[in-house]
Amino acid sequence: MKIGIIGAGYIGGTLARRWVELGHEVVIANSRGPETLKEVAAETGAKAGTPADAVKGAEVVVVTIPEKAVRDLPKGLFANVPKEVVVIDTGNYYPVRDGAIPEVDAGMVESEWVAEQLGRPVIKVFNNIFFKSLLEKGAPKGTPGRIALPVAGNSPEAKAKVLQLVEALGFDAIDAGGIADSWRQQPGTPCYTQDLDAPRLKQALAEADRALIPTYRQKSNDWLKQYIASLPKS
Repeated sequence: MKIGIIGAGYIGGTLARRWVELGHEVVIANSRGPETLKEVAAETGAKAGTPADAVKGAEVVVVTIPEKAVRDLPKGLFANVPKEVVVIDTGNYYPVRDGAIPEVDAGMVESEWVAEQLGRPVIKVFNNIFFKSLLEKGAPKGTPGRIALPVAGNSPEAKAKVLQLVEALGFDAIDAGGIADSWRQQPGTPCYTQDLDAPRLKQALAEADRALIPTYRQKSNDWLKQYIASLPKS
C-alpha cells in the first residue's frame, strides 16, 4: 500500500518507520521541502517528497502537523485525490502552541475543523498515544494488556481500512464512533496518553464528559507549557 505522510515530527516519523518495516511504500513530506528530510528518510526508509507527492497515488494520507499549520497546507491539495482515499488526522489542539482557533474554542470538534480546512472527511487516530509507545509497545494480537487505540470517523469503509492498519502495527483498534465523537480522545480526556488495554479504553471513552472539554484542554495546555519550559534553552 502507498501511504503519504504530511508531517515529519515524532508521530509522522514513527508511523513512517513502522509502516516501511511492514512493507508499505511511504512518502513523507513537510512544509520545508524534501531536501530537509534526508535524515528522516534515511532513518525510516520512507521517500522524502512534497505534500503533493505524498497525496499522489496514495491509498491513505496521514496529516500529522500542529493544528495551526493545517490552514497553511497548499490550497487544493486534495482537489484531484479520489474520494476513496482515506485521510487520517492525528492532530491535537493546544492553544499555547497553536494560538486560538475560534471555531474549536466555540465548541467545534477538533477533527471536524480539520476536515473543513482540508475539504475532506477524516479519520481520527494516533492522537492519544505518545510516539515512544507507538514505536515500542506494539504487540501480537491476544497479548495480555495489549494497548488499544480509538479510531473515530464517519465512513465505515475508511474506518475499516484504518482499523486494519492499527491492528497491523500491534494495537487493538477500537471503533470510537463518528468524527463528532472524537472529542472523547482529545488531550486531557481520560484515555489520553494512558496506554490502556481495550476494556479500559472503552471505559475511559465512555467516562469522558463533553461539559469538561474546557477543563481537559486547560489541563493539557498547562502540561504542554511545563514541558516546553523544561526543554533545554538553546
